[in-house]
Amino acid sequence: MQKDSYFCKPKFEVMSRKYTIPLSGMKDGLHQVEFEIDNRFFERFEESEVKEGSLTAEVVIEKRSTHSDLTIRISGAVMICCDRCLEMFSFPVESKSRLLVKFGENDEEIDPDILYLAFGENELDLQQHFYDFIMLSLPIRKIHPDDIEGNSTCDPEMLKKLEDLITEGESETDPRWDDLKKLMNNN
Repeated sequence: MQKDSYFCKPKFEVMSRKYTIPLSGMKDGLHQVEFEIDNRFFERFEESEVKEGSLTAEVVIEKRSTHSDLTIRISGAVMICCDRCLEMFSFPVESKSRLLVKFGENDEEIDPDILYLAFGENELDLQQHFYDFIMLSLPIRKIHPDDIEGNSTCDPEMLKKLEDLITEGESETDPRWDDLKKLMNNN
């Protein structure tokens, strides 16, 4: 019967527990935990530009009596949309981050790399941190990488359409700017 109660839990709660570390039962010393991040992980983040991916998150925990020091390495690939041709392509992700976990009450956020857990907290949910680290590893401008010869690997049809639009839309000068330039030159 416990099996039925597991399926009655909300989706986000089940997903969240998959990426938690039980800190309370952990002994002092080094520990290593590995998590698989797949398409189901990204479903939790509805507004995410990434909907598909296959990554591994390796967490090395140095547990001490006063705090835990986590080193998080995420590697793999995600599917993202090219800003130039709008086609999806696989982008490699490599991320290494550090997170310090302390127990106690602290309302001030002095350092974003220090996480404070209340004394009653037994588990550390890393799902949001994994997502943030993945998103921060993506470039601002997402375009297909060039091939070995330096040619674009974007969709050639879309590139042709873009080139046609750019050359058709260009004019010599905008008459509004010409008038403004005259005013500047008079002063």
